[in-house]
Amino acid sequence: MPRVAYVGPHLGEEPPITGRNGSGTVFFTGCSLRCSFCQNWQISHEGAGKRMGIRELVHKIGQMIRRYRVHNVNFVTPDHFMPHVIIVIYLLRKKGINIPFLLNTSGYQSVEVLKEIEDYVDIYLPDFKYADKKLGIQLSSCPDYTDMALDAISEMIRQKGFLKTEDPIAKKGVLVRHLILPGKVKNSIDALSILYGEFGEELPISLMSQYSPVLRQKDPSLNRLLREEEFLQVYNHALELGFRNIFVQFPREVHEHKDFIPDFTLDQPFKGNKNKMV
Repeated sequence: MPRVAYVGPHLGEEPPITGRNGSGTVFFTGCSLRCSFCQNWQISHEGAGKRMGIRELVHKIGQMIRRYRVHNVNFVTPDHFMPHVIIVIYLLRKKGINIPFLLNTSGYQSVEVLKEIEDYVDIYLPDFKYADKKLGIQLSSCPDYTDMALDAISEMIRQKGFLKTEDPIAKKGVLVRHLILPGKVKNSIDALSILYGEFGEELPISLMSQYSPVLRQKDPSLNRLLREEEFLQVYNHALELGFRNIFVQFPREVHEHKDFIPDFTLDQPFKGNKNKMV
């Protein structure tokens, strides 16, 4: 039986995912990666959430869709409940729900699992966190993150192609996210270079600068916010490489809003429930 921390609309994703009415998110408790800096630490580290049967989850998702008219159903970190997710999607489609189903993941997935879920998912929203193997070990205890994530993203693209960023509401495709970590500019620059070399200029990417220190880190640089000059080094590198489809969070606007850290002890975890991304 899955554990679920939140089912509800979220306005904080990229514009083609959020649209006007929001993305219908399902936040599962737990995570297979458990990064030390996770902003969703209450669910990834502390187990916030409750057990929920498949029929109950299907009912809650259906209620959300009818009430808020969300543009998609967005399963967040679903890896450890993937068989349940497949059944949930099957039952929702059986009820006539034909909006896109989205997997919002860490990027650390096996190709075998992705093949099993190919017929059920329309959109993949994977992270690509680390080009630096040592950083993957330090922050996620994951020495093989880079290779696993590249294989996973390749399989996702084989299945769905690139997300069409010009569409007001995304229907199908892959969009890769990268969170820029303070003090780790080289990791971000190398990550973008790898993505460009593997997938080319048309790959849709999302550069996120919303990092906030929520748990005390051993690395001092991770106990502060991202600096404007760090962001600009990474952003300019993306432009120099020639990426043509980029969504961006600018640090100044992130710091002004301060709405990015959810509190899963609340009925509505996302305070203002807005995100500034263009």
